[in-house]
Amino acid sequence: TTTPRVPLLPYVLLGLASTVMSQEPDAEEEWAAVERRGAHLVTGAAERPFIIHGFNTYWLMSFAADEATRPRVTAAIAEAAGAGLNVCRTWAFADGGYHALQTAPFCYDEEVFQALDFVVSEARRYKMRLILSLCNNWEDYGGKAQYVRWGKEAGVDLTSDDDFFSDPTLKGYYKAFVEAVLSRINTITNEAYKDDPTILAWELINEPRCPSDPSGDTLQAWIEEMASYVKSIDTMHLVEIGIEGYYGPSTPELLLVNPDDYSGHVGTDFIRNHQAMGIDLASVHIYSDTWLPDSTEESHVQFVNTWMQQHIDDAANLLAMPIVIGEFGLSLKDGKFENEFRETFMQTVYNNFLGSWESGMIGGGCLLWQLFPEGAEHMDDGYAVIFAKSPSTFNLLANHSRKLEC
Repeated sequence: TTTPRVPLLPYVLLGLASTVMSQEPDAEEEWAAVERRGAHLVTGAAERPFIIHGFNTYWLMSFAADEATRPRVTAAIAEAAGAGLNVCRTWAFADGGYHALQTAPFCYDEEVFQALDFVVSEARRYKMRLILSLCNNWEDYGGKAQYVRWGKEAGVDLTSDDDFFSDPTLKGYYKAFVEAVLSRINTITNEAYKDDPTILAWELINEPRCPSDPSGDTLQAWIEEMASYVKSIDTMHLVEIGIEGYYGPSTPELLLVNPDDYSGHVGTDFIRNHQAMGIDLASVHIYSDTWLPDSTEESHVQFVNTWMQQHIDDAANLLAMPIVIGEFGLSLKDGKFENEFRETFMQTVYNNFLGSWESGMIGGGCLLWQLFPEGAEHMDDGYAVIFAKSPSTFNLLANHSRKLEC
């Protein structure tokens, strides 16, 4: 059975209801996997350029696990499609706790897996690609701290959450979970995740850091091992790391591009990390509002320009891979910024990518953090864009879509 369609109030208000149509792709050619060609993405036998114009809504699986909130999943995907967005990044993990997908090592909740099935099938219905993240560096939804707790409960001698990246037992837990997700047969579409072109890419872990080893060796070894492991199961899909993009010890001349001194010593290394075999996309995040808390609006714009252009240049010229700004946003929570500047910030990100893409230099794209439908305001961390309450932001996103001809 399918969930009844949700009235799309923002589109009625904006006179755009007709733009949102749920439509099953009617030919394999139309819904072929997205592939990498050097620093660009293509899809289909004709290798049409594919540009990511995306958004984050991390809680889709959790909301789909509850009948009361499941309609918000459809609304989130449908509203984004109505603005011309074509990729959603969301969590494919929930380690322990409420609505856990992984209730314990090697144990997975079938009802929550069916919720993820629903997310994937709804994305396909609206022609929305997915970037699915497989773990979290942070404690939200479990993450590496939960793996460490499980290890300790099993009697493993662990001293730090960073042991997640090096301990063989914990790496075994993670690999088993990865295999369970990638090999999952969707109960709605009857297609294995690893064969479903709805999925654009797997993300190894959201915002990994390993400050206990600032040399970067520990995290590098983990990235190499896990990228290879994912590719051993799934040769079709692209893989990204999920790092924030901080430069590290392999490029000391670029440490000054980082927002502060600390960020160059958290165990990540933008260039070296992306030279690992099996990594297809260069992942970067942009949060100048938290990275540079005391800066002026002009300083934020300048930082975005410098941060993006350096990473775009390096992704194109050193790494020869597409760039994915996996998260970017500006919080309105503390009242420091108004929506007008948030839109200026967003436009700055889009303009930087657009200029480089139009010149033929690089492909990939950008994903806003984050997009919510009405009825999910309680999940807002200050970054949420709700179309019904911000028609101007809807128009900004729709205009960018037209420029990209997504």
